[in-house]
Amino acid sequence: MTIRTILVDDESLAIQGLQLRLQAHEDVEIIETCTNGREAIRAIKTHKPDLVFLDIQMPGFDGFSVVQGMMEVEPPLFIFVTAYSDHAIRAFEAQAVDYLMKPVEDGRLADALDRVRQRLSEKRQVQEAEKLREVLAEVAPQAMSDFVTEEDAPASNRFEKLINIKDRGQIFRVDVDSIERIDAAGDYMCIYTADNSLILRETMKDLEKRLDPRNFQRVHRSTIVNLSQVRQVKPHTNGECFLVLESGAQVKVSRSYRDVVARFVH
Repeated sequence: MTIRTILVDDESLAIQGLQLRLQAHEDVEIIETCTNGREAIRAIKTHKPDLVFLDIQMPGFDGFSVVQGMMEVEPPLFIFVTAYSDHAIRAFEAQAVDYLMKPVEDGRLADALDRVRQRLSEKRQVQEAEKLREVLAEVAPQAMSDFVTEEDAPASNRFEKLINIKDRGQIFRVDVDSIERIDAAGDYMCIYTADNSLILRETMKDLEKRLDPRNFQRVHRSTIVNLSQVRQVKPHTNGECFLVLESGAQVKVSRSYRDVVARFVH
């Protein structure tokens, strides 16, 4: 898998330094370099790269303006590169894969590229599945009933492994497997791990789409539980029960969701 890449920075030395560091990654192919935001938008629309390393502070169109300029096309993955740490929150809000500080460290660059490879692999798997469905529909429509779509049996790699949570002016990168439970409070989610609780501005419906349903299940109208954290099931009245979690916390399962409990008692 070749990662077709564009570098955008108004400082030629910064581009040269990044080119030098990327030489260690044989799957990265630099197809274009740009010195300002307008050039970047044109190059991205022309070449349709997989990845763009994007400086934030540039004259005219800054890095965030470039991202906004991609709204009419399928955008590439973005890694922001900047000398200013105070842009980190906006970078993650713009769905950047990562945010690298100048001068770029080799270890941080390698970590960022690993995340890029994972994202691209997931995207291409979905595309291949779609192509297969199209072929089956054309040449063997009877086989479509036996074809398992991603919605019917979602693969674990379609779902989030890390969730970026902006809370109290900081960005927390939370390993999904460490989440114990999630409680809804309007358009906010309270995310509980073994040693922390964080607030995420997102609806439960949208958050559920990002989590693997084989691990995370709703057990109440306003509660999602990580099933791997369940250590005990305690029966309650009227067909309800409590799940005792690894931390000792108890979560009520309403009758509407008692099919979740069946996973543990059968």
